[in-house]
Amino acid sequence: MSLAPRVVLVHRTTEYEELVARHGTHGQAAFFLKSRGRDIEDVAERHRRERRALAEVTSSVPLTWRQARVERADLDRFLFAPEDVVVVVGQDGLVANVAKYLTGQPVLGVNADPRRNPGVLVRHGVADVGKLLGSAVGRGAAVDELTMVEAVADDTQRLVALNEVYLGAAGHQTARYRLGLDGDRGAVEPQASSGVLVGTGTGATGWIRSVWQERASRLELPGPGEARLLWFVREAWPSPVTGTSMVAGALGAGARLRVTVESDRLIVFGDGMEGDALELTWGQTVEVGVAGVRLRLLG
Repeated sequence: MSLAPRVVLVHRTTEYEELVARHGTHGQAAFFLKSRGRDIEDVAERHRRERRALAEVTSSVPLTWRQARVERADLDRFLFAPEDVVVVVGQDGLVANVAKYLTGQPVLGVNADPRRNPGVLVRHGVADVGKLLGSAVGRGAAVDELTMVEAVADDTQRLVALNEVYLGAAGHQTARYRLGLDGDRGAVEPQASSGVLVGTGTGATGWIRSVWQERASRLELPGPGEARLLWFVREAWPSPVTGTSMVAGALGAGARLRVTVESDRLIVFGDGMEGDALELTWGQTVEVGVAGVRLRLLG
């Protein structure tokens, strides 16, 4: 007998909850915000909207289905199952946060606060959840498959991300490494920089786009489903032993950017989650390219 589908509700702690946890009571949190020219009622109202949305989504899950709930900070300790349907209730960034832990499970993004969230990845309102859950486990569901980026170290450590991966020194200090490209006749350059950023078409609405725009880059931004990545070296420093000739480019489906560490410690993290990073030491190598897995986002 097969198990009923399991809905995994992903959410994050609200700003109001964080304030009360830090200051102990609502009153203390209100005093803290007032001393800085802010009104706690604005924060509390956003909290109420998000919690109402989460409660309504929960009530839309069929009674015969199983349920689980996980907070953003616990994602790296949660075990997703193949039959799960993942429902993300919150902001666009929360979809990116959960994507790295999935292996093809369908994801439904629910916009908890349409007045504040653009809704690029959390595309649906609360009222649509019941109908969409039914289609998620059937054949013919409308699903967008979004390209992801992966970093694989020579010691088998692996990390995937939906928007981008960052390779550099912890604390964003100067990183030293050798950068090379597959398929470019073995070109390699020693560099000292603020790190390397490799992003997808989904990430082209965020950090990658800001670097691309700042440099007036002529590289074409990829689409979310396109198996192509852009990479940029941040603030490369020219010196007698470090170069700046290889600072940007594109990676197709089979290409890899290769970075060999020449510092005591470098880290690699994805989608802003620095707390869940790969750690590399002197002499180690990491390769970055298009991931074999994609995010299956319900349209």
